[in-house]
Amino acid sequence: MTPRQIQLIRETYALIEPRAAIAGLVFYQRLFTLNPSLRALFTHDINEQAVKLMQALKFAIASVEQPRELQPVLESLGRRHVYYRVEDRHYESVGVALLGTLAVLLGPAFTPEVKEAWSAIYTSMADTMKRAAAKETREGHHGMAGVSTGLKQELS
Repeated sequence: MTPRQIQLIRETYALIEPRAAIAGLVFYQRLFTLNPSLRALFTHDINEQAVKLMQALKFAIASVEQPRELQPVLESLGRRHVYYRVEDRHYESVGVALLGTLAVLLGPAFTPEVKEAWSAIYTSMADTMKRAAAKETREGHHGMAGVSTGLKQELS
């Protein structure tokens, strides 16, 4: 990601951060409209999940220039998503829902340059998570053994 893209992401996230809870709910509404089958993967309160999503996004944006801090968090999320039955193909729907949510919430501020910046950060995050999930699957870590209850409840 370029410094300009990072700046654009931070500036536009700052615009939606005061409405983060609503942004998360808009995201999930868009996601379930795009791919209704994904609703079954979410067994917890969707309001709580929306808050967790926005917290994870905020952390990723704050840490984007510190890959040694961000990468392990994304890898952990990717591994945990295996247990939630998330598949590689689901990441595309999530990306479309994220960009659609940003377009709605940012309105005219969602320029092509802003869209490209958000696409770049999402692709980077999703690719890291998918690689970790693939490794988790390859190594045969099936079931929730070894994953603490607290960890399962974290940013999922």
